[in-house]
Amino acid sequence: MIPSKKRNPFGLFGPDFMAGIEEELAMMQENIERIMSETMSMEPGEGGPFVWGFSMRTGPDGKSVINEFGNVPAAGNAIEASDIEADEREPLVDVIEGEREVTVIAELPGIRKEDIDLSVSDCLMSIIADTPDRKYHKEVALPCEVMLGDVKANYKNGVLEVRIPKAGVPKGKKVKVE
Repeated sequence: MIPSKKRNPFGLFGPDFMAGIEEELAMMQENIERIMSETMSMEPGEGGPFVWGFSMRTGPDGKSVINEFGNVPAAGNAIEASDIEADEREPLVDVIEGEREVTVIAELPGIRKEDIDLSVSDCLMSIIADTPDRKYHKEVALPCEVMLGDVKANYKNGVLEVRIPKAGVPKGKKVKVE
């Protein structure tokens, strides 16, 4: 009789899982030590503030969508911390794909609408805001092709809302069947 393998009572959380966590924690510790060393060697007033965060939501297909924002590159990115313009921020942005249009909502606190430079192409939107106090920059990949002729943008209370009609959405006409 062939001996059967004993099933792990913890399912996914076997020895391979823990090895992956240990590697990830070691990388995080190295990054933290490097960042702290670089921060401690900076002159007063040099560098910061540094902003990083993420938003998470469920997309229309039921899958989780995670968007990072801020002026700090992701871990493992080739960009060095010295390459970051410390006063430039990446705004928090939500992209909502509706049936007939794409809506992009961006948080740009402390900016006047006159300071916003907004441009849209077939599948990319660029948001730039530059004032002496604050700078924002974000390139937003649009989920589908859009029509550029009827783009509407509204800015109120630090929130920019851009509505862009989808390309190729049939306008259609209701036909009565006799």
